[in-house]
Amino acid sequence: MPKYVIEREMPGAGLLSPAELQGASQTSCGVLRELGPEIQWVQSYVTDDKIYCVYIAPNKQMIEEHAKRGGFPANQISEIKTMIDPTTAEG
Repeated sequence: MPKYVIEREMPGAGLLSPAELQGASQTSCGVLRELGPEIQWVQSYVTDDKIYCVYIAPNKQMIEEHAKRGGFPANQISEIKTMIDPTTAEG
């Protein structure tokens, strides 16, 4: 199943309170339940003005539908082709 990284432009994201982040997470999880088990949220990284989310989904369209139903921006959706980390250097 393909894995994607979604860039969400959200000015002030880094200033969101724990309660606001919890509410956004609950909204996202509710939409995921509606869409079914094919789409999964792995994790998200919150920066000052953006949130980067990693999802597993059969296609980009399902991620776009999740964003639409949840009221979230999805400014860039990129399929992850491979992952590397420091152990990659070891061969």
